[in-house]
Amino acid sequence: MTRPAVPEEFLEGYGGILADVCATGRRLTRDELEALRAQGERAAEAGLGLRALVRRHLSAARDLSPALASAGVDRVLAAVEQAIDAFAEGHERAQRLAVRQEEAARREFIDDLLYGRSNLGRLAERAERFGLLLSRAHAVAVAQGDTPVDDAHPATRQVDSALVARFGERHILLTTKDGRLICIAPGDQDDVLAFFAKQAHAATDGGQVAIGRPHPGAGGVVHSYEEALNALELADRLRLDEPVLRAADLLVYPVLTRDRQAMADLVHTALGPLRQARGGAQPLLDTLTAYFDTGCVAAEAARRLRLSVRALTYRLDRIHKLTGANPADPVHRYTLQTAVIGARLLGWPGDQA
Repeated sequence: MTRPAVPEEFLEGYGGILADVCATGRRLTRDELEALRAQGERAAEAGLGLRALVRRHLSAARDLSPALASAGVDRVLAAVEQAIDAFAEGHERAQRLAVRQEEAARREFIDDLLYGRSNLGRLAERAERFGLLLSRAHAVAVAQGDTPVDDAHPATRQVDSALVARFGERHILLTTKDGRLICIAPGDQDDVLAFFAKQAHAATDGGQVAIGRPHPGAGGVVHSYEEALNALELADRLRLDEPVLRAADLLVYPVLTRDRQAMADLVHTALGPLRQARGGAQPLLDTLTAYFDTGCVAAEAARRLRLSVRALTYRLDRIHKLTGANPADPVHRYTLQTAVIGARLLGWPGDQA
């Protein structure tokens, strides 16, 4: 394979510096070192790799070796070491700057994308640079653990490596925002988000993942992202502990809370009498929650509450007497279950309702 040629402009003055330093035995001056650093920066900006550049500088020193022989090997090697070190420092400095600029541009794009800012046409152009085609529908998954993560967090690198190994160069964007891990994928590739959810759950030590619905265009990414965030917030308020939440499965809850006053009235009317129970309403509310969450299976509800089935049955009977609604009766069950959901959303029996 032919190695890429290094233009002579990136060795300009190098031979003269070596010759003078070897002849006098001095060290390189500050101006000489800075000139070599500047050459290294320009070489990096030109896209030349450091290995090829170092090899070319060593080759040039070898070509000059007959003229430098009288200075002795140690003096020649010391001069070459100083010169190449300064050149490499400039090259690395330019690389670090490029990385910072790329990270800043990527972070600005992520912020604009997830907040729906910037001109949509310009946003679509920038999206292609980061592997997204905003003409397609996209869905967003958000993972949230106990410990915040950022782009340099081990969990981020672990999930990113797993996604690349499994799906290669698909149009997927993995990023972080506000301490959460975020994956944006084409809306017709649910396998990507399902795999991300599994990997993110493990990498965040059991964190919860919410997946928004697919929506078209740049605005669709924002919409799906907000759905995922709302699902995580809802899970916290309802104490849902499922590892993966899908916004499509939780659509009933925003409907129930759209009229907050009507929901508060329902909670007060249907569950208010539970306040009269010894110990207050909370133990009986917990009983209803467990009963409905287990599909009205008394034995399983009792196990979750660490009660005997007899004690659970007594509590259900007490609820029936206080509210006039029988949890085991399908006619009454819908009203009670809706009120229990409302109580959890409103924080009842606290001060909210």
